Amino acid sequence: MTDLPIKAAEQSRLQVFLDSDVFYMFKKSPVAVVSSIVFGLLVLSAVFAPLIAPTNPFDPSSLNLMNGFTGPMTPNAFTGESFLLGTDDQGRDVFSTILYGMRVSLFVGVAAVLLAMVLGITLGLISGYVGGWTETIIMRTADVQLTFPSILVAMLIFGVAKGVTPVEYRDQMAIWVLILAIGLGEWVQFARVVRGATMVEKRKEYVEAARLIGRTPFAIMLRHILPNVLSPVLVIATITLALAIIAEATLSFLGVGAPATQPSLGTLIRIGQGFLFSGEWWILLFPAVTLLALALSVNLLGDWLRDALNPRLR
Repeated sequence: MTDLPIKAAEQSRLQVFLDSDVFYMFKKSPVAVVSSIVFGLLVLSAVFAPLIAPTNPFDPSSLNLMNGFTGPMTPNAFTGESFLLGTDDQGRDVFSTILYGMRVSLFVGVAAVLLAMVLGITLGLISGYVGGWTETIIMRTADVQLTFPSILVAMLIFGVAKGVTPVEYRDQMAIWVLILAIGLGEWVQFARVVRGATMVEKRKEYVEAARLIGRTPFAIMLRHILPNVLSPVLVIATITLALAIIAEATLSFLGVGAPATQPSLGTLIRIGQGFLFSGEWWILLFPAVTLLALALSVNLLGDWLRDALNPRLR
């Protein structure tokens, strides 16, 4: 009996969402529907890679060098085995490497965006609500960082962090250093947007009422202002996810990202680029197309979400 009110509340919330303007605009947008399907399939493929992939490309014992440079759906001249998307120079199944590489790329992208969100929202709330010298220091730091491309900032942070990491732990810490580098390179947009929204919200009546009843500044920022500034943050987070995935691929392509023992899509593209002009085109093409589909689907979803949450366009 006690579960009935909970189920009724869940059904009512679901019905409210199905009747909302956002869901209506989603159904009427073919680009958003197709992008969400593509992104969902890629994410599910990455999550369930151990169940879908024919082999584990991270396990050296499962590799056979005789299968190297096998073309897509072409029997190998020595072993007779065939692979859906072919193999690379080490005999790794390209389809399996793409699935496992997407796991690394998505993990780095999502973790970096979460780090950038937490840092940017915190600094944006503090600078917008407190003001004064605190705001000046935070915003001038953001302005200085904006003068440099985010990929250069990420490369600088990655190089410094890797330099202070002991040599024996560099491969183990490479993914976390990559997350830190990209996250610290992408926090500025969150901080600037949240600061502007906070400066508007803190002058409204509900914030004044919270001050009068004795709420602390921390409670006002966290419980009153933050929920009202999240809409633009969600849009920025979606678009930043695509940028973070591309930044990770760029760093890995340049050889300063994911280690060879845990290759991401960028690492696979770097490996394939070395064999492009020798005829093994599939080693580069399929990881590059996967990265393009992943980044493009997230970007298109971010563009749609920006329009859907804009009341002037409804």
